[in-house]
Amino acid sequence: MTGPGPAPGPAAGPESGTLLEVDHLTVRLRVEGRSRPVLRDVSLRIGPGEAVGLVGESGSGKSMTARAIGRLLPEGAAAEGAIRFQGGDVAALTGSDLRRYRSQVAMIFQDPRAHINPVRRIGDFMTEALRTNLGVRPAEAARRAVEMLAQVGIEDGERRLRQYPHQLSGGLLQRVMIAAALLTGPRLLLADEPTTALDVTTQAEVMAILDDLRRELHLGMLFITHDLELAAAICDRTAVMYAGQIVEVRASARLHDDPLHPYTAALAAARPDITRVAPRLRAIPGRPLSAFEAPDGQCAFAPRCAYAQDACRETAPGMAELDGGLSRCLRASELRGKLAEPEAADA
Repeated sequence: MTGPGPAPGPAAGPESGTLLEVDHLTVRLRVEGRSRPVLRDVSLRIGPGEAVGLVGESGSGKSMTARAIGRLLPEGAAAEGAIRFQGGDVAALTGSDLRRYRSQVAMIFQDPRAHINPVRRIGDFMTEALRTNLGVRPAEAARRAVEMLAQVGIEDGERRLRQYPHQLSGGLLQRVMIAAALLTGPRLLLADEPTTALDVTTQAEVMAILDDLRRELHLGMLFITHDLELAAAICDRTAVMYAGQIVEVRASARLHDDPLHPYTAALAAARPDITRVAPRLRAIPGRPLSAFEAPDGQCAFAPRCAYAQDACRETAPGMAELDGGLSRCLRASELRGKLAEPEAADA
């Protein structure tokens, strides 16, 4: 993948240097016989030890972004732009270099039952990457797996390695998937809604384990979620996606109280809030668009935006720096400080 230089933006995170750089990434897939974009001009930075949240409605391109970073795009996908990991071009990796990259960048999927082979034992699943990619002997790989299971709160690891997926609960399986991802010693975690399939109590337990291990091992993390509150709780920065584009990047602590894009403000206003009395939940009018449905030459969110003007329907906005964040909105400076007001959601 080739593309223009780095997109503008604030520092990558709490530590100097950049672990992952995604610059002007566009991905096209064959949809109904035609090549159509599913990601458009996506730029993102993650620093060592930094957690970045990626939020948005279903179909906005969050999981596709993670798959592009992990070199897991479906057959026939065409990508433009650049993805660099520790300064190296990810698109140029082949053979052993690509296997080493996938050991350094680990993926945690949202449904472990869909990604762990049901006819293989837990031990086979957990140690496969160690044995095949890193050449670790089976006995040593099993020993490391037992130690990692203990780190994610699973006792009696030797017995668990002999079990099959159907013998474990959803919460235990998700911990197994986290442990397997960490076994190869990655620098970056791609966590694609890792708690969606779990009950609320188990979600909290799994997220606490994941966040503690990330901090302890000083890993970068891209955390994909629908939950704005969860992203704010565990992520240093949050990126908001709509129609295959990132429309805002903001420090998580400020995203809710001081959004820079109308879509972010609308998402925040649509959340249930026990401190707010309202006859009904606020909703964003219309329906979310996929990237290939978004019209060219205008703001993709304009048809649903309460603040859209003629210029928004005639010009495609770029990402612009504003108050330490980034916003893809022509009126971002003009609306500064107004989007978080309660009446803004009803405008």
